[in-house]
Amino acid sequence: MHISKVDLNLFIVFEAIYAEGSITRASLKMNLTQPAISHALNRLRQLFDDPLFERQGHVMVPTPLARSIIDPVRQSLRGFEVTLNGAERFDATTSERAFSLALRDVLEASVLPPLMARVAQDAPSVGLNTLQVGRRELESELAAGTLDVAIDILLPLSNDIRRALLATDKTVVLVRRDHPLVHGALDLDGYLKLEHIQTSSRRRGPGLEDFELSRLGLQRRVRLRCQHYFAACRAVSQTDLALTMPERLARVVNQQFGNQILPFPLQMPSLDIYLYWHANVDNDAASLWLRDQIKQAMQAAD
Repeated sequence: MHISKVDLNLFIVFEAIYAEGSITRASLKMNLTQPAISHALNRLRQLFDDPLFERQGHVMVPTPLARSIIDPVRQSLRGFEVTLNGAERFDATTSERAFSLALRDVLEASVLPPLMARVAQDAPSVGLNTLQVGRRELESELAAGTLDVAIDILLPLSNDIRRALLATDKTVVLVRRDHPLVHGALDLDGYLKLEHIQTSSRRRGPGLEDFELSRLGLQRRVRLRCQHYFAACRAVSQTDLALTMPERLARVVNQQFGNQILPFPLQMPSLDIYLYWHANVDNDAASLWLRDQIKQAMQAAD
């Protein structure tokens, strides 16, 4: 079927129903009546010869066909949006746009403060929303435009996702200021004599430092496993436990605790941090501005 015979507004309705899971919420989102949304859905059903959504209780559940076309539909709508926005000059000083960033909590404390400081100074009405997005969904969200950029470690993504190295980080070890066994230096033997905190959102499994130790047939004793570095850093300040973590974040969360920050006593691969965006916003003025703000904020924080 030729595109000239299709009302492209129908796909905007399709995406709204898919995102909201409800005709009522889709109508509110689009500021249309429920009969208008239902009429558009019926036209789409005829077009695809498929129900697209089936009601289960109060939720409109997408059919397998709807699930298979949602990503290309979102990418196409995003492409139209970028084209339209590209026709207008982005002015950060007057824009009221809110950008969405995928940012894991381990990076949020070190990336967000310097970035927001720059944005607040240069763009008084621009907002930032940080989100935790599963790495499997990262590419589709960038393509759909529900994310503007992502900041993460090196990930195996397709060529449709552009990337730029933002920063490199080192691994360090934290122990309390007056630790009885550590006085300003830590070798490998001393590291292995300590008891350790492992910080991870996973329920089990080794950390990167454990893989490096295992290459030498070595193993440390993990006494505490917790989810967040702030809690781990505070525990270090009140115990004889040691914490291994990225240096950039360590210098942020350790400010109020004054723990010793020491080099990790093994050669570790650098922790590279990348900025990701979709190819369809390569030359988009707003995206270019945001990416430049992020890069400059990271350089200033080093």
